[in-house]
Amino acid sequence: MPSFKPAYLIHGDDHGRIAERRSRLRALAEAESGVQGVELFEGDAAAPDAVAGALNAMTFAFGRRFIIVDGAERWKDKELDVLEAAMAAIAPETTVAFFAREDGRVKAPGRLHDVVRKASGDISAEESVKPWELPKWVIAQGRELGVTLEPDAARALVRHVGDRQQRLLRELEKLSLMVAPDTRLDAAQIEELTAPSAERKAWSLADALVAGEAAPATRTYLSLRAQGERVPGLLYWMAQRVRSGHQIARALDAGEPTAQIKRKLRMPSRAADGLIADARRGGSDKLRRALEEIADLELASRGGGAGGASEDTVALLTIQRIAGGDR
Repeated sequence: MPSFKPAYLIHGDDHGRIAERRSRLRALAEAESGVQGVELFEGDAAAPDAVAGALNAMTFAFGRRFIIVDGAERWKDKELDVLEAAMAAIAPETTVAFFAREDGRVKAPGRLHDVVRKASGDISAEESVKPWELPKWVIAQGRELGVTLEPDAARALVRHVGDRQQRLLRELEKLSLMVAPDTRLDAAQIEELTAPSAERKAWSLADALVAGEAAPATRTYLSLRAQGERVPGLLYWMAQRVRSGHQIARALDAGEPTAQIKRKLRMPSRAADGLIADARRGGSDKLRRALEEIADLELASRGGGAGGASEDTVALLTIQRIAGGDR
């Protein structure tokens, strides 16, 4: 069973992480002492004198008693006289946890910090990480979970998942379960492991179009449709990749060095090499016609096409024209 200190103060401007820790503590408390062993103070009820009254009150409950207090960021130093006295005489087998969601000048009072320290408690600051510091934070969090990320892998994870720390931490936790301990991950592996399966398949479909591989493109399209993906959503990935391929092909035609093109792509090295090679094989003229085909397919998917063919029939014919020999 976990051991608990007499007092905790969890404060900072990362409100999501603070809410997460509050939920986790409540779950642990209820597992330890049952619902009857947990007292919550929220909103107007979360006043220093009310918490002090609870600490001084007699209780006949068995086991550890937990008092969870929300909103300590609203308190003032001068309001804490009664609470400080109650904390100095906190009963054994009692734990009180103060949560303060800080913002700007709204902060947990310094005196509350002192009160928790004097009670042999624990103080934790949950601070939001600046966007430019997130890759470094991701690397540090991954290391604690047994996952080693290269700097480009950390940047790829932030780019793919977003800048919410809770979401990034969840992804790191999933990665720690998916890979062997102390595995070093690069950007390509991050892209592969963190993308949803439908998104990975959509990339495969788009890459097959640029590469002119009709059979793989057809199989992937049918697989995506079978799992419920809609044609308009797939069109986004198809158009994006083919447009990138067309731009690469034009740059190659203009004599731009491959290394310079690669630097502009902002994707893992191996993926960039593959896309450049596919664009070179396809050529700018064929890829331009492919974009026109996708534009026609988008029009048809919105009811603007001629004839009575189904959406899937039109899409499959378009794939054949783009990736097959009829181009």
